[in-house]
Amino acid sequence: MKFIGKLLLTLLLLLVLVIVLLYVLLQTTWASGWISRWISDNSEYHVSLGKINHSLSSPTEISFSDVRLALANQPEILSAGDVTLGLSWRQITKPRYFDRLVLRDGSLNLTSPARPLPIKADLLQLSNMRLISNKDSWKINAQRVNAGIQPWLPSEQHLLGNNAQFQLSAGELTLNDIPASNVLVQGEIRDDRLFLNDIGADFARGQLTGNASRAPDGSWLVDNLRLSSIRMQTSQTLSAFWKDFEQLPKVKINRADLIDARLQGQDWAFNDLDLTLQNITFSQGDWQTDDGSLAFNASDLINGNLHFSDPIVDMSFSQKGIEIKQLSTRWEGGLLRTTGNWTRENHRLQLNELAVAALEYTLPENWRALWMETLPNWLAEVGISRLSTNRNLVIDITPDFPFQLTALDGYGSNLLLARNHKWGVWAGKLNLNASDATFNKVDVRRPSLTLEANDGQITFSELSAFTQKGLLEASVNISQQPQRSFSTTLNGRSVPINILQNWGWPELPLQGEGNLQLNLRGQVAADTPFKSTLRGTLTATTAEGQHVTQQMNNGVVAGATAP
Repeated sequence: MKFIGKLLLTLLLLLVLVIVLLYVLLQTTWASGWISRWISDNSEYHVSLGKINHSLSSPTEISFSDVRLALANQPEILSAGDVTLGLSWRQITKPRYFDRLVLRDGSLNLTSPARPLPIKADLLQLSNMRLISNKDSWKINAQRVNAGIQPWLPSEQHLLGNNAQFQLSAGELTLNDIPASNVLVQGEIRDDRLFLNDIGADFARGQLTGNASRAPDGSWLVDNLRLSSIRMQTSQTLSAFWKDFEQLPKVKINRADLIDARLQGQDWAFNDLDLTLQNITFSQGDWQTDDGSLAFNASDLINGNLHFSDPIVDMSFSQKGIEIKQLSTRWEGGLLRTTGNWTRENHRLQLNELAVAALEYTLPENWRALWMETLPNWLAEVGISRLSTNRNLVIDITPDFPFQLTALDGYGSNLLLARNHKWGVWAGKLNLNASDATFNKVDVRRPSLTLEANDGQITFSELSAFTQKGLLEASVNISQQPQRSFSTTLNGRSVPINILQNWGWPELPLQGEGNLQLNLRGQVAADTPFKSTLRGTLTATTAEGQHVTQQMNNGVVAGATAP
């Protein structure tokens, strides 16, 4: 019996020695190299392990240093200075399901691999890691990441799992080329939906907070978003910047706030902008809502040559369109103020009242070409129920025919200024007068006119102005048909006899002052030479009784007669 006891004790000691030798051997570089080769040769994964470590003080943990993991002929999935596996009794039945997996000091590629990773864990922890994703909709590069995901059940389509809660912090993060720092995110992934329950970050020298969710179809619901004191610069034009926004997936915004923001791009800028947007959905360049609203104010809005100061806007949105509750701004030294609505069904902008006061505006050199341009699809008609202008200065510096109107006042009613996406005066009444004016180097005083437009024609009546000693009176009728035929009658009493020379009529063989009578017809159609359509008669009589009559045909004066 003693012999059997000694034999069993010897065998037990040998077994313990073997276990100790294996325990020591497994923590050598030779063992880690052999395990790396065995896994790489017998699976789809290429694995590299630096060293295996285990401490008796933490018997349920085993760690690996300098870990590399990749699919064959694919970018590296994992690179970590240290990987720790938390063991439990589950390993008896599920050897690849760990209690805890900790990745430290490396990088993790979130781009989905062709095959799911062969391990799972109740908790995945990241410590000082870099995250990378090159998906089309999720281009991510995050540095100094600390995160926890529970549970971690990776699949082919979801490297981070499909039903899990997570917390993440990153020192720096770039999402789709948009940089942020000091990022904090708390959320969950559930049934292919991503919930960002709490977001915080330093963004564009300001702060971002909010919460949002992403549906399986890629659409977003932004429940609350707040951007404070951001300072953003871009090399894009405003149209290019907006086009990028239109390319975003469907986004429903319950509330978004922009506070004390400064945005600047190529030839545009928004300064000291405060904005609140509520209950609206954007999709493919359009919007939908039942009870949305937009309110904003700023110190400056700049787009090219347009510069608006102290704009204040308050709008409400519905399926029918947009109600402009308040819109006011300072522009070119003056004040603009209006209310109105835009109707989705007919793309009509109807302003209830438009007030323009103390404006000092120089028309752009190409304003005539801009007037002829086709309006965008969303704007088919522009109507103004009431128009009032007061003490405005309007200047045109076009070399062919410059003009200036000083202290321009006026009022209008039921004006239709755009129809079928074309600018014009299609309907309504308008009265204008000024204290002084200059038309191509001809100075006049107290010019005034009355305009009335309908579907058939535009009528200028009570068109008059004083010269130094005399009076000019005229009437004009312009057809609304595409050829734009017009007729005008002008009478001048005690006016400079050659006052029409600067307006295009050849010099008369008379001097001094006298009376004029001009009857003229022609066409002002788009893309048609104006002068070649003119025909008419001018009669002039000086104060001394000298008289001349001239005929114009196709824009050329054919002859003159004088008794």
